[in-house]
Parts: sequence; structure tokens; C-alpha cells
Amino acid sequence: MAENIYDNLSQLGGDGETPASPEDARLETVPNPQAGEDYLVRFSCPEFTSVCPVTCHPDFAHLVIDYAPDGLLVESKSLKLYLGSFRNHGAFHEDCTVAIAKKITQATKPKWLRIGGYWYPRGGIPIDVFYQTGEKPEGLWIPDQGVPGYRGRG
Repeated sequence: MAENIYDNLSQLGGDGETPASPEDARLETVPNPQAGEDYLVRFSCPEFTSVCPVTCHPDFAHLVIDYAPDGLLVESKSLKLYLGSFRNHGAFHEDCTVAIAKKITQATKPKWLRIGGYWYPRGGIPIDVFYQTGEKPEGLWIPDQGVPGYRGRG
């Protein structure tokens, strides 16, 4: 009998307990059944939460993660649990945004990835953080991330 490509998944269908920290979280992957095709995958997380590393006050962001997969896909429940692990994690906006991009890149080795971190105001100043891994594949359609500049965002 052929091996099931989903046998390595431990979080999907599990209890869904959020890891205590991003360091404890594990992103799971599955083989891309459309490897060889250039296409875009988008994850939107409009309720991302972390905490300020100095004041411990909560910070909120709308994250938009776009990636062009190669051989592996991010398993979405493991991504949800990973992102949830930031809820009590103290880090500045820039660190959270770039760390998420690097973790996904390390796990999946995509052809291309970009993340937009649209952070709600702290001290009256919204901070938006953008990161990408290089040039997008030629001809890849990438829609606008759809998050407007801050004007009472929501």
C-alpha cells in the first residue's frame, strides 16, 4: 500500500493546543500536488496578536502572507497554531513580521514569499512592515494585499 502523504501531520485533527511560544511551534508541510506550476497562496490573518517586549501591552496586526510554493505547502492548521503562539510573545512589530516570513521560508523553501504586517497604532503611530524573499516568478499574478493605509483600520 502506498504511503499516505499526510501521515506526517500531527496537528491536523489533533487537540489544537496553541504552543507556548513561537520557538516551541512547529510548521508542518505537505507535498505540493501542483509542484511545477507557478501559483500564489495567500494567508490572511486579520487578528494577529503579540505583546510589546517592553510594556507587555498587546499589539494587533493584520498579516497577509503570499507565497509561490515549490515542492511543499504549509499545512494551514499548523500555521494557525504557530501564529497563535505569538499571543504572549514579546517582540517588536518588525521582528514578528520578519520572523514569521523566515519560519515559513525555512519550512517550505518557496519559489517566492512576501508578507505584509499591517500593525494597528502604538503610541498613535501605525507601523507597517513588509518583507519578501527576492524576485517573484515571471508571469505570476499577485493581487494587491487589500489592506488600506491606516484610517481607523478595520
